[in-house]
Amino acid sequence: MIASELLARIRADVADVFATRDVTVEQETPLVVRLRGRLLVASEQAYELVASRLRTLGFTTLFRREEDADVIRAVRGYIPEAKTRPWVASLLLLATVVTVLYTGMTLGVEDVRARVTLLSGWPFAAGLLGILLAHELGHYFVGRSLGVPMSLPYFIPMPLTIFGTMGAFIRMKGPAVNRRRLLLMAMAGPLAGLAVAIPVLLLGLSLSEIRPEVLRAPEGMIVFREGNSLLYIALKFLVFGRFLPGGGEDVWLHPLAFAGWAGLFVTGLNLIPAGQLDGGHIIYTLLGKRARGLTWVIIGTLAGLDILNYFLYRQFTWSLLVILILLFGRIHAAPLDDITELDPPRKLLALLMMLVFVLVFVPTPIVVLR
Repeated sequence: MIASELLARIRADVADVFATRDVTVEQETPLVVRLRGRLLVASEQAYELVASRLRTLGFTTLFRREEDADVIRAVRGYIPEAKTRPWVASLLLLATVVTVLYTGMTLGVEDVRARVTLLSGWPFAAGLLGILLAHELGHYFVGRSLGVPMSLPYFIPMPLTIFGTMGAFIRMKGPAVNRRRLLLMAMAGPLAGLAVAIPVLLLGLSLSEIRPEVLRAPEGMIVFREGNSLLYIALKFLVFGRFLPGGGEDVWLHPLAFAGWAGLFVTGLNLIPAGQLDGGHIIYTLLGKRARGLTWVIIGTLAGLDILNYFLYRQFTWSLLVILILLFGRIHAAPLDDITELDPPRKLLALLMMLVFVLVFVPTPIVVLR
């Protein structure tokens, strides 16, 4: 049985910020004490006070809202931090550098007999890895500034693929305190990545050429056509003064330009408002539990795009992502304090990030010409 003195102490520690209606013990291993009632002060202020007091008793504090009450759940123990393995992160980074250099080495090579070396892929590798690193460091530094422990970036090498990598990820070693902080951490990565991707793309486009549009790959070559997002179309217009493709012509991308395009694509991918993606975190801060229904809409939309791309180009584009969201992405990461909602300025920020998603999302990322 739980000592009545402990329950009384917990109730007393919240009394100045929370009018308790009833107290129950949900389970005893680990001990979870549930208080139902009504907050007397702003939830953000109340959480800081309650969490610090209950921590001295050995509890982690969760704020939740039910239909007819605010709920404080005091969970015995502390949420363990996920371990960081610097040697794993270093090995993955080294492997990714090699695979991206190899991909960059093969880009733009029209004569398969041309002499190329691994280091000749450096423009693409430097551009793409710089964008990915900026994205992850955006999460890292903002998370650390908000008191959330963050792991090192983990890059994912994928040899013999169109980018040479599946990108990178960074783990929160503990949950965010509230939705406001979660929003800032989720926004930081895409914005930092875009801050590098746009200059990289503009510089790469200035090094690219306008050529007759390729509709069929020459024998012995693999040719692909990159998809257009609204932002990509606008940046091509800024550099070339015309909409491309058009008039039977298109841009023959310099490897650095392709790295910039890949940066926009990866940003759009991360901003898809579903599950554990950055966009999923952002939409959760805005909608809360209602975001779960939107995830199913996103899954259906991606599946529909996949079917459309198959009929148009005989290729599947979004199948893998749909499967990953179905397996791992239908649950959103709730913060410790899930009562504190976004204030109007932060709601506007969340909506603006969804606008960024619309601008950078590519419905048909790559078309392989045969």
